[in-house]
Amino acid sequence: MGTVLSISPASKKASVMDTEAAGDGLKNDKSLKRHSMFVSLSWKKLVANSAKKSAKKVNPNPLPSIQGAHLNSENNRKTHQAEEKKPKAPIPVPVPTVPTQNNDSMVQNGRLSTVQKQPSNISLLSPRRIVIQASTGELLRCLGDYLCRRCYKLKELNGGDVVLWFRNIDRTLLIQGWQDIGFITPANVVFVYLLCQDAITESVSSAAELQGTFQTCLYLAYSYMGNEISYPLKPFIIESNKDVFWETSLRIIDRLSSKMLQLNADPHFFTEVFQDLKNQRDNRNL
Repeated sequence: MGTVLSISPASKKASVMDTEAAGDGLKNDKSLKRHSMFVSLSWKKLVANSAKKSAKKVNPNPLPSIQGAHLNSENNRKTHQAEEKKPKAPIPVPVPTVPTQNNDSMVQNGRLSTVQKQPSNISLLSPRRIVIQASTGELLRCLGDYLCRRCYKLKELNGGDVVLWFRNIDRTLLIQGWQDIGFITPANVVFVYLLCQDAITESVSSAAELQGTFQTCLYLAYSYMGNEISYPLKPFIIESNKDVFWETSLRIIDRLSSKMLQLNADPHFFTEVFQDLKNQRDNRNL
């Protein structure tokens, strides 16, 4: 107690001697013996830690792998410098040749013969655009003239009667509030004409029969091309001809479903039907 101890890390022997001397001087004091044992144990721990730290020191000399990488970089640099000093040859590029005449040369059995080009009928330009214009009234008159020629047995039939049937139904739907805008447009008239071509035949024998079939075509046209979700049957159907109305509707749907879809999807097909309807105009009525 109160004794000053000095620790010198010079060598292992000195530390042992110091601890022995300290132990001889304090034999009679039990508490001092305990302190000397503590000091010797802590010193052993300090020596072990210093040995571990010395083992973890990094070798300052460069590793052979680092030297090899340095040599590789030097060799690559010298190689690039040698390649840059060499004259660069131009890269060969194939040049297309354009014939100056209409004759092509051809080698056959070692002889040079000429073959004359034949003029091609296929044009490299885009197909010619055809613009067809017609008003709604003109197309309605064409539709009436077509039905008059189709139903030649009806001598008293007039093209204006067909147009009147069409306009009366459209006006009735507007007045009753079944539609907000009129249905009669050039595209819808073309659609009605497509249905009439298949539904109305030359065997029609009366105006009532023609009117019933024509109004059946109108009902299908309104249902397919109209702006509204549904339309009433009353303006289209004739009370005395209900069974014929539904039979004709199913027959038209079965035959013309694909053409009805094609008319809206294919502009070329629509143009053909449009032109066909426009050609139905009877010039005698002009």
